[in-house]
Amino acid sequence: MHLGFGLPTAGAWATPDSVVTIARRAEALGYRSVWAFQRLLYPVAPQNLYYGAPGAAWPDAFRSVLDPLVALSFVAAATERVRLGASVLLMPFYSPVLLARMLASIDIVSRGRLDVGVGTGWSLDELQAVGVPPDERGPRADEFLECLKAAWTGDEVEFTGRFYTIPRSRIDPKPVQRPHPPLLIGGYSDRVFRRVARHGDGYAGGNIPLADMAAVVGGVQRAAVAAGRDPGELRIVCRGSFNVTAEPEGDGRRALWGTLDQIRDDVRRYEAAGVTELFFEPNFQPGGPVLERVLDAMEALAPGRW
Repeated sequence: MHLGFGLPTAGAWATPDSVVTIARRAEALGYRSVWAFQRLLYPVAPQNLYYGAPGAAWPDAFRSVLDPLVALSFVAAATERVRLGASVLLMPFYSPVLLARMLASIDIVSRGRLDVGVGTGWSLDELQAVGVPPDERGPRADEFLECLKAAWTGDEVEFTGRFYTIPRSRIDPKPVQRPHPPLLIGGYSDRVFRRVARHGDGYAGGNIPLADMAAVVGGVQRAAVAAGRDPGELRIVCRGSFNVTAEPEGDGRRALWGTLDQIRDDVRRYEAAGVTELFFEPNFQPGGPVLERVLDAMEALAPGRW
């Protein structure tokens, strides 16, 4: 299993210096990848579709979040080898042809290091802000992915669907990675698993509890078999919020929260459940992340150090 690390893109520590420091340290320590996530706004009275009950406050980290494509472009210029991941970009926020051009450009300036995670979103407030009805997210996503890949791969592209249209056009330049950057699809339903099997190179999960991880992996694998694909070809990438404590956490603790030894044991358990890449997410630590503490944890949890 590969290990990655989240970039400091949320809250007060999301500064240019911190972003570059974490990215370069991750590269030096042998992490495979660095990752950025997306939020559009911070509603005062959330109308949550899935994130807790309606009205439940969002994490403080969501109050201020750097745009992931800007952050990854910035990191591309400051690093040489580490892969650059988005987990996840929310498809309702974009037109597919625009996102295809933006992502192709990042793949070019990074010399082919981009991993693209996409999802449909869970915030009714964000969907209202971009003018997308929540019940259209699924059909839009399927069509979006078809259109996105057409823009990346076709010499002359023409697409006509219910939601998106591209008049016959040339859309260049193409990504460095062929046929396109790895496409990871996030979500938690059987329909999402079928979408992964039909359109994706893998699955992108966010903070999935260990107790649920094997079921998610099994859902993706069954969908792959039903679609005539080899399940072993699909990556399973998972975000893991973590917090290092001096004393062991007791029964019922959250996975990846505890001592370094407890966290290392959890990493092994994620691998046993079928995860192919886990990235440590530092943006949601209690009280807010502190750069020096995160750097210490990065070194202690780095690949090959334990």
